[in-house]
Amino acid sequence: MNIDWQLIGFGDEGWGPALLQAAWITLSVSLTAFAIGALLGSLLCWMQVAGSRWQKRLAGSYVVVFRGVPELLVIYLFYFGGREVVAFFGKALGFHGPFDVSGFVAGALAIGLISAASQSGVFRGAFYAIPLGTLEAARVTGMGRLMLFRRMIVPQALRTALPGMGNQWQSVIKESALVSVTGLVETLNQVATASGSTQEPFFFYAVGAVIYLIITSLSDMVFRGAEKVALRGQATSPTRNGSRG
Repeated sequence: MNIDWQLIGFGDEGWGPALLQAAWITLSVSLTAFAIGALLGSLLCWMQVAGSRWQKRLAGSYVVVFRGVPELLVIYLFYFGGREVVAFFGKALGFHGPFDVSGFVAGALAIGLISAASQSGVFRGAFYAIPLGTLEAARVTGMGRLMLFRRMIVPQALRTALPGMGNQWQSVIKESALVSVTGLVETLNQVATASGSTQEPFFFYAVGAVIYLIITSLSDMVFRGAEKVALRGQATSPTRNGSRG
């Protein structure tokens, strides 16, 4: 099998610049979705841990829905449903169409909301891993709820949550490929275009796989490095789950 490596070069006929731009779009969508998932996941975790009865039920229902509905269907709902919502409010305000929703916005929001359901579980597990004695000692010293959260809960929970967050980040990167259905020119969309244009589908889909592997491998290195730094000098101690026995 002869491979024309110039197809992924940076010359006039090479797809190198387009593939790099698509990889950047993939990374941007993933980062945005992961940030949305982390913020909303933190809120869901708080609702499940310290919220009222209806807040716990609401958070639990959210997790059930977004874990049970396929990711692709959620993206379609946000993309096409978003158009309907924007069109409704646009016409109500007297604007004239056409009305559209960015594939980037719809995709990042949909994946972020899906990720939030899983990240809330990671954060909740990390909270229950904090030793009870640590929290009790902080309360005895007179720490208020806000200071306790900022100085004790967040730093310790994040150390425990890092491995799970790394797994969620990898999932978000792979789920970002589904955003191609909105027409956004990310990695999967770009390699599909290139393979159709050059009649080299195997070659370009293999290149796409390599691009995803590079992103996920570098990400894994970053998270492993962060874990080593965060866990440096940390002593083993009884956890909340263990204390409940």
